[in-house]
Amino acid sequence: MPRDTTFPVRQSAIVAGAGFGGIAAALRMRAKGYDVHLIDRCARLGGRGQVFEKDGFRHDAGPTVLTAPHLFEELFGLFGKKMSDYVTMVQPDPWYRFWYHDGDTFDYGPTDAATEAEIERISPGEVAGYRRMAAWSKKIYDVGFAKLSDMPFHSPAFMTKQIPELLRLRSFESVWSMVSRHLKHDKLRRAFSIQPLLLGGNPFSTTAIYGMINHLEREHGVWFAMGGTGALVDAFERLMTEEGIKMSLNTTIVQIKVDNGHATGVILENGEYLDADVVVSNMDPVHVYRNMLPQTQITKLAKMRSKKSRLSMGLYVMYFGATKTWPDVAHHTVWFGERYKSLLRDIFDNKKLADDFSLYIHRPTATDPSFAPDGCDSFYVLCPVPNLSGGQDWEIEGPKLRNRIVAALDATMLPGLSDHITAEFAMTPEDFRTDYLSVDGAGFSLSPFFTQSAWFRFHNRGEGVRNLYFVGAGTHPGAGLPGVVSSAKVLETLVPVSENVT
Repeated sequence: MPRDTTFPVRQSAIVAGAGFGGIAAALRMRAKGYDVHLIDRCARLGGRGQVFEKDGFRHDAGPTVLTAPHLFEELFGLFGKKMSDYVTMVQPDPWYRFWYHDGDTFDYGPTDAATEAEIERISPGEVAGYRRMAAWSKKIYDVGFAKLSDMPFHSPAFMTKQIPELLRLRSFESVWSMVSRHLKHDKLRRAFSIQPLLLGGNPFSTTAIYGMINHLEREHGVWFAMGGTGALVDAFERLMTEEGIKMSLNTTIVQIKVDNGHATGVILENGEYLDADVVVSNMDPVHVYRNMLPQTQITKLAKMRSKKSRLSMGLYVMYFGATKTWPDVAHHTVWFGERYKSLLRDIFDNKKLADDFSLYIHRPTATDPSFAPDGCDSFYVLCPVPNLSGGQDWEIEGPKLRNRIVAALDATMLPGLSDHITAEFAMTPEDFRTDYLSVDGAGFSLSPFFTQSAWFRFHNRGEGVRNLYFVGAGTHPGAGLPGVVSSAKVLETLVPVSENVT
């Protein structure tokens, strides 16, 4: 039975942005007794986790890999409920397939035995190195995730206290360097260093703290919600409705109102003012600090971050159906082009859209046939590209890139694609800027360098404005579903319990 939500609540909270960070924040604020109003400019909840449908094909727009499901379970548990009563979670087998330019493949997960057998096949004798890397990943996980992911990093003194342990874990080196200390074969190094790209980082410059992802996956698994990530969003919508959270969609917030240094509410695009005791932003903090707050109110450090931060790469995402199936194609595939380090340098540093690429290919019909009509497959293909600071004209470059991608997949893992592709459309960095108000169309807000992590990232408490808080990819602990959901746990430690909780 739904919890009684009729008791009087004087304190109110507005949550700006209904991505997973905003959803988690809304639920945690409701559990603390606040009257919560969740607002988003998109037509559906989920932020970048939208659902697109075309000609009988369904596509998850954004996140498709679900790790650390216990973080989602916790949100249902706040109200004495079980996630399994709302959505069904399954593990694909394999978790990922890596496809290399010479046609070789490497299947990762779901068991250590399966992974190690693949490692031995590719590079005999390297299982021992993999085990050493996995043990090191656990050490990083025990500190970087289990200990610090839900801790606020607002105090330089608190950050300073963590430095000796972070140095001991060699967090100053890159994920690539960490992996390369343990693995020698290039194919294995690529496979086990790719994870930062799922968070907007270059493996050759992202802090080795993110090497914890290997253990995160092994500890908690890699999951898929039947019906897609959109089904998980729908489960949260049902939960929020049951718990009395108000939700407004197709509604754009243009300003956070500040009076006497306190956030007092928000102003909508139509001019309407909504007051609140607490404002929680799940929006891109670069956009918020640049455009939605009085510049006289925010701290010099926040101003500097909003002007000088290095943002993640952009994303070109193709969505399409196919009038045939490829039963041997895995649910998740990382398709490597011939270049790796130099390609990433082109994307992140040179802001160059090269003729070659590497891809992530999502085939949900491998697990859930409901994503496509009978006898068909559903796909999305994600291609890392420069963000809009690269100056590319996506009306011109988008169709050209589309043709190169289709030709490459047709010639390799999806033979016949050109003759069977249908119901296609795409998103470019321009769409990320327009639809999600992402500065420079960045796919993941700030890049996860060491000097843009923890205290160096945007703080979860508003910098210069009281009663304002931040969750989501641009704040601590960072991007990715575990990161943005954990940011709401940080929020929970900062916001006082509503005075009227009984």
